[in-house]
Amino acid sequence: MVAAYNITREPHAASAYDIAIAQYDRAVGFLNLDENIAEYLKYPRREFTVNFPVKRDDGRIEMFTGYRVHHSTILGPSKGGIRYSPAVDLDEVRALAMWMSWKCALAHIPYGGAKGGVVVDPRTLSHGELERLTRRYAAELIPMISPHSDIPAPDMGTNPQIMAWIMDTYSMTVGYSVPAIVTGKPLNIGGSEGRQEATGRGVIVSMREALTRVSTARPEETRIVVQGFGNVGMNAAAYAYALGYKVVAVSDINGGIYNANGLDIPAVKAAAADSGDVRTFGEAEIVGNDELLTLPCDVLIPAATEGQINESNAEHIHAQVIVEGANGPTTPQADDILNERGVLIVPDILANAGGVIVSYFEWVQDLQAFFWDEDEVLRQLERAMIRNYAATENMAEEYDVDLRTAAQMLGIKRVADALETRGIYP
Repeated sequence: MVAAYNITREPHAASAYDIAIAQYDRAVGFLNLDENIAEYLKYPRREFTVNFPVKRDDGRIEMFTGYRVHHSTILGPSKGGIRYSPAVDLDEVRALAMWMSWKCALAHIPYGGAKGGVVVDPRTLSHGELERLTRRYAAELIPMISPHSDIPAPDMGTNPQIMAWIMDTYSMTVGYSVPAIVTGKPLNIGGSEGRQEATGRGVIVSMREALTRVSTARPEETRIVVQGFGNVGMNAAAYAYALGYKVVAVSDINGGIYNANGLDIPAVKAAAADSGDVRTFGEAEIVGNDELLTLPCDVLIPAATEGQINESNAEHIHAQVIVEGANGPTTPQADDILNERGVLIVPDILANAGGVIVSYFEWVQDLQAFFWDEDEVLRQLERAMIRNYAATENMAEEYDVDLRTAAQMLGIKRVADALETRGIYP
């Protein structure tokens, strides 16, 4: 099953890339970087756009557009997901690739940032059409990807099966099996234990670290709202529920549900799996996606898409902690409003890094052909997330900045330091 979300933006709203650059400029303003290095790191290393044909089941040929952007390869091969969405455009992919550079550096894993996407609503394709689209897009990416240069992964609208098709297409092209070409693939072809739930689980580890700093409430007294019930949001809600937190609202593309006494998340998952709509879960009030963001709660987890928290709704958010499961869900203007109000924002490149951390573990396991059990993967994930939170918090205290600026400062500085050490070629 694939999940997709509509992007709703205000008229004349900033693009994801505008937001990424604004965040970058803000963070760099606190760093003593050489101005040439600062300018260099703004630009993607390479951008790839392809238009390719796909045969539909009725015999028609339809053209699709796909992208892959490598923002940085300074710390290692570039790493980033592939999303299938009708809202994909080059600006969005550029922004996501840049955020991946800082996320990987912040997580202290030897990757640069990349991202890819195809302009398509995967729900409109049959299984066969989805496979043909994926294999053709993968074939077009062959010059861009390899286990040592660029390793794709799932993102919004894609899943382990799609990664399996990419892995097989690449392997058939080079003539031998290459499990390490993608991460987030099924276990039986070299995937890692713990990868599917890694991003959502990491979001809750970050949330728990934040709450220890700002709240003395017990888990059962802590109300959580989750926007988005795809892989990230669903797994975040499930792990929070398992730890005893009160998840009072969740939503998907169709709308949301709210119960002030808490939702039975396993039952919500079952209802959504059967119908494709969380609203079919009966023991809750139906709410709209916009309304969901402003429900009374202690923690808000935006886990859908970019720009959902903006200057039009930031004043109305009740949460005291926002933990970003999605990439770029909060605009810079909303950041300013929320910071002024004293809301603690755990930023995307810190909070949702669990996916790329376990992707790194998967890549290492594939290269070594030696696999870890789930307990080992989750133990290493939790240790990494706690370490990254502490490092970000220390940076925030040292420079008297918010966590987002601190996280970006750490990531940018690590990439800048590596660039200075390596030098500018030739």
